[in-house]
Amino acid sequence: MSKLVTIFGGSGFVGRYIARRMAKEGWRVRIAVRRPNEALFVRPYGAVGQVEPVLCNIRDEASVAGALAGADAVVNCVGTFDRGGKNNFNAVQAVGAGRIARLAAAAGVTSMVHISAIGADAEGASLYAQSKGEGEAAVLAAFPGAVILRPSVVFGAEDGFFNRFAGMARQGPVLPLFGGQTRFQPVHVDDVAQAAVMGVIGTAPTGIYELGGPEAETLAALIQKMLGVIHRRAMVINLPFFVGKIMGNTLDFASALTIGLFKNKILTRDQVTSLMADNVVSPGAKSFADLGIQPTAMDAVLPEYLWRYRPSGQYAAIKASAKNLRKA
Repeated sequence: MSKLVTIFGGSGFVGRYIARRMAKEGWRVRIAVRRPNEALFVRPYGAVGQVEPVLCNIRDEASVAGALAGADAVVNCVGTFDRGGKNNFNAVQAVGAGRIARLAAAAGVTSMVHISAIGADAEGASLYAQSKGEGEAAVLAAFPGAVILRPSVVFGAEDGFFNRFAGMARQGPVLPLFGGQTRFQPVHVDDVAQAAVMGVIGTAPTGIYELGGPEAETLAALIQKMLGVIHRRAMVINLPFFVGKIMGNTLDFASALTIGLFKNKILTRDQVTSLMADNVVSPGAKSFADLGIQPTAMDAVLPEYLWRYRPSGQYAAIKASAKNLRKA
């Protein structure tokens, strides 16, 4: 019988690409998610019955243990940007990650891959970075042989980065930014998935890998690149961090005041704090080069999914070529 991998958060942005690749490797894939009925789209990634979503809440011991039953490998892709609520930074990215690693070791799982983030640091400035760092420590304490992947901002068709800013660009001629001079190293989602698969099958040596694409650019430069792809013009304004903190505090307070009825998905104080530090591969860190992976350039992928934000959508190329036709 083929081997089984359990992927926690396997229907999410990164997880679905890992699931697809693991299915192609011939593995049975168990997708552990809170809402399996919303993850049915993963089934066609493999043959009938090869990829199956199952109910799991990583805050519950029995639930995690059940999802790990019979598994040969585990991948943890679960993450959150929520500071409050039951599924907060600590519950998901620190305690939850440690729980998965501990129960995986107890179940005799042979390999584990944990998706973290560049900047993970238990002593970091942001709560997000702290929870990621604490999660890494908990994983390694329980499962010393785990492979930890720290990607920079991840891009791809379903991303929440370029899609978000492209959507904003359609709303008006001004694009306000916080951290416009902060540097990022966008990495393609399928490159991260390829690295994760190497960790599962054992071709990636144990350790922590920082994953970034071939280009490191400021946030403002990335937005300008995106605007070029979607054929739009906008004034990109880099606002000071103190303004961002005021906005973040106000929106966070509104969320707390309404007891979660209003969820702050616009801008949090912690996000502003995170934007104050560069998000690029550290000098000397293990990276794609150590895995033999050539990272994908943004220019090769962005036009494939950002075209829908162009003024003429899929007809942009036809409209442009029509301008070259000579009048009779």
